[in-house]
Parts: sequence; C-alpha cells; structure tokens
Amino acid sequence: MEGILPLFKPKGMTSHDCVFKLRKILRMKKIGHTGTLDPDVTGVLPICLGRATKVAEYITDAGKSYEGEVTIGFSTTTEDASGEVVERKDVTAPIARNQIMDALQSLTGEITQTPPMFSAVKVNGKRLYEYARQGIEVERPSRKVTIYSIELLDGRKMFEGENITFRFRVACSKGTYIRTLAVMIGSELGYPAHMSELVRIQSASLTLDDCLTFEEIEERVEKGTMDEVLRPMEAALSHLPKFQISDKVAEKVKNGAVLTIPDHLHNTKGPIAVETEAGLVLAIYEHHPRKPGMMKPVKVLRNDQ
Repeated sequence: MEGILPLFKPKGMTSHDCVFKLRKILRMKKIGHTGTLDPDVTGVLPICLGRATKVAEYITDAGKSYEGEVTIGFSTTTEDASGEVVERKDVTAPIARNQIMDALQSLTGEITQTPPMFSAVKVNGKRLYEYARQGIEVERPSRKVTIYSIELLDGRKMFEGENITFRFRVACSKGTYIRTLAVMIGSELGYPAHMSELVRIQSASLTLDDCLTFEEIEERVEKGTMDEVLRPMEAALSHLPKFQISDKVAEKVKNGAVLTIPDHLHNTKGPIAVETEAGLVLAIYEHHPRKPGMMKPVKVLRNDQ
C-alpha cells in the first residue's frame, strides 16, 4: 500500500496516536504523519503510507488553513482551552467589529511569534513541553511566520460580555502557532485571550472534504477498497515548482544526475519537483550550492517507473 491517506483527526488523540492506530488497522509499519496537531485540535492530518513517507516533509512545509475560535477575557498556560487560567480581565466595554477587523489586519503578513511553553519546539535538545511539565521556564526562540489571510467568521457589529468569543479562518505558513495567534489577537484588543477551539481545514492540497474517519478506513480495509481513497505522492507536492522532462532524461534522474536549471526556474528558491511527461514526480531537486545554473537531487522518489 502506497500513497497519501487524508485522515480526519478526532479530538483527544495525538498525531502519534493516530499513526499507532493506523498501523494496527492497515497492518503495516511504514506510516508517517505530516506535522503535529495538538490533541484538542481536529481536522486534516495527511498520513503517508509506504514509499510516500519520503514526501512527508513537503506536506509539512506546505501552507495550512484553519478555522478557530478565540476567547477574549482570560489567558491560559497552554494558550488553549485545556490549560489553567493565568490572567483574567473582564471585558467591561463593548468591542466594535472594526476594532476586531483592525486587529486581524495588523496580524496579516509576516509576523514574529514566540512558541508557547507547551509546544514541541526543542531548546537545548529538550522539547518545551517537557520543561513546562517540570515547571521550568526557559527562553524560547522567536520565529518569523507568514499569515496569508485572516477572515472574521462572525456577523456581529458589536461584541459584548465579560468574555467575548468569535470565530476566524486563517491561511498561514509552516510553523505558525494558531494558539499564539489567538493570544496576539487578544493583545491587539487589550485583553488576555486564548484559543478555545481549532479545526485544520486544509493541509497542502488536501481539505476536510477529502478526509476519512477511522471508522470509514476500517470499513474500506474490510471491503478491500483502500486504494480508491489513497492519493498519489504528487498530492503532497502540488505546491512545488515543476520541471517536466523527457523519458531519456528520466533515466538520468533515476540515477541521481545533476541537471541544468531550466530558464523558468532560475529565480525559484527551495525544492523543485522533477516529473515525467505523464506527471509522475521522479525526484526532488534543489539549486546546486557549488555549481551555478545547475541543480542536484535531494531525493529520488521513483527509480522503477
């Protein structure tokens, strides 16, 4: 079995839990997930099976979209609903729609985030959540991420109450913490805040509509119809720039040949998908560090096609 399985991750399971369960259901070991989703988060979790595990990192690097809910009025240790309350500040005056829109606009584009203490980011070889569980506060490395768009999913003109909750949709780059974004939205409005709910609605080219539940996967395993729902490796690479080659060059690519960068890709950065005329991606290339105008293979994905 080989390909990308779009799983709907249920609440209460870690991404690793999902892989463990799928290994039992599918009776195979070579399975990998594509970026961690917190236990409280549901939604799109692309799972790579067999040879497709080679492209897991490219799904992880692709953009993501989420629908979330931010609650204004108190913050938590984990920046989401599962943590203990850290700070409270009741909302004493109504917040106008345009204030929220301004806050969202100010956080669109490239922003700097500091990962939450309860996160998988490593500091000195140890994950932040391990320090947090021991009650140790360490300096966290800030990172630049890109918020491509934020949309307010609430039609109210005025928001009132001691705690105010509203939904939003966000498209963002790899490495964005939506929990932290919720806290930043609150900060822009002058209040402590946290993320009270989150669903990932898209990862790379895969959406909620593509996803299967564990129950649906089990049914398909019983019926022997899993192949009908598996996406090819190309689904994980749709966001990469493409270089189409002839069958003659394909033989060289399978053997790891260095190639001349085509004119239309000279100004690109990052990985390039090298594909056959039939649209099969044979390898991932990158600009050669020592040979200007050339590119070298990072991964050969298919050498038997």
